[in-house]
Amino acid sequence: MKAVRFDEYGPADVLKVADVPRPVPGSGEVLVRVKAAGINPGEAKIRQGMLHSRWPATFPSGEGSDLAGVVEQVGPGVTGVAAGEEVIGWVDTRSSHAEYVVVDAANLTPKPTAVPWEVAGALAVAGFTAWAAVRAVALKAGDTLAVSGAAGGVGSIAVQLGSRAGATVIGLASEPNHAWLAALGVVPVTYGDGVAARIRSAAPRVDAFIDTQGGDYVELAIDELEVSPARVDTITRFDAVETYGVKAEGNAAGASAAVLAELAGLIAAGELEVPVAATYPMAQVRDAYAHLATGHVRGKIVLLP
Repeated sequence: MKAVRFDEYGPADVLKVADVPRPVPGSGEVLVRVKAAGINPGEAKIRQGMLHSRWPATFPSGEGSDLAGVVEQVGPGVTGVAAGEEVIGWVDTRSSHAEYVVVDAANLTPKPTAVPWEVAGALAVAGFTAWAAVRAVALKAGDTLAVSGAAGGVGSIAVQLGSRAGATVIGLASEPNHAWLAALGVVPVTYGDGVAARIRSAAPRVDAFIDTQGGDYVELAIDELEVSPARVDTITRFDAVETYGVKAEGNAAGASAAVLAELAGLIAAGELEVPVAATYPMAQVRDAYAHLATGHVRGKIVLLP
């Protein structure tokens, strides 16, 4: 089978599509024929070596966490899922960017028919992260939540989950994304110089802040918007947890088949939108990551093996 591999840290040019043996599912595992697999900024940072101290790569390395596909084979002891079923899931083995992948059966949930393949394949990491971040800031009806990177993969889901929790949501995003955010009921605000004043103009107070971008958004939330550190969640500024006492709950805190099923159900019911900016065949994986690196991507980019 074909799978994405890289043999050293570096830019997208180190990625290649290699011929590798098709894996065999072990006890409690399922072999899935991948129909779609999202790409994530964290994968690019791992490939570049930026997260070596936290998540080192072992070469040759595969990549990819998100997936949606069709069950090809079940391993010993697996119940509740059978060959031929359509599923959504994730792996922690950096291996979903491939034609076939072995997945823990516990990491799968049925794919609703109404959820398109490309959306299903892009759901897990961004969905888990957004779900956990919204939970971390303890929203209640009447709160005001601000989200940086509001049109990105995580932010685009977080703003919708925040609205579902009864909060007024301010979404920081570039102007081309404002109409889309407004259609979701989000108050769009342009980021950049003077953003604190623009947020203050949009809302008299901000109760909670979700940072999906990094930079100085944690400081903006605490120092300028006077948000309690206990109600700030960042998915990139891990240093800010010790420095300021903010939270950094994300993918790991939200990862469960139950959460994945909940999010997929909302999508199937038309109550949650996961925008897909572009899809690429696996052979164009370098182009997919080059697209991601341009920034200003609304939602997700997805590989179609």
